[in-house]
Amino acid sequence: MARAASDFDAPKGLRSPIVPFRSSGTDRVGRFSEAFARAMGTGGFLIGLTVIVAVWLTWNVLAPRAWQFDPAATNFTLMTLILSLQASYAAPLILLAQNRQDDRDRVQIEQDRQRAERNLADTEYLAREVVALRLAMQDMATKDFIRAELRALLEELEKEPEAPATKARS
Repeated sequence: MARAASDFDAPKGLRSPIVPFRSSGTDRVGRFSEAFARAMGTGGFLIGLTVIVAVWLTWNVLAPRAWQFDPAATNFTLMTLILSLQASYAAPLILLAQNRQDDRDRVQIEQDRQRAERNLADTEYLAREVVALRLAMQDMATKDFIRAELRALLEELEKEPEAPATKARS
């Protein structure tokens, strides 16, 4: 039975015909969560967030009261809500990205295990072939053995009387 190419990019047991958030075979939410988690783990994100918070706090402390949009008197409620909202979305998206990575790791581990089994089988086959070749080589005649046999035959021929050879000529 032929399998579709897309069947090999998901671990066994996690494939289902109906997958939410899937469009044209691509997992948009999963890709977004991985990109989001990757971006949040950078120094640039942390520096940018620190700069935004510093500017926010500085503006709302030093600016004239009429220009403040999140005054210190209210304990920066708007900034607290925005950072809480960001954190409430960040945690599940990071977990989703980790789950997708775990799934990919499981598939990779299974492929590595299968590759290791094939390598072991190939190695065992080659070892058996080497042993068979060694056994076959033991049965083969060596140069020294052939030379010794030829010398023995030559000595036998030299020992025979020359009478049969002279009878054949006469």
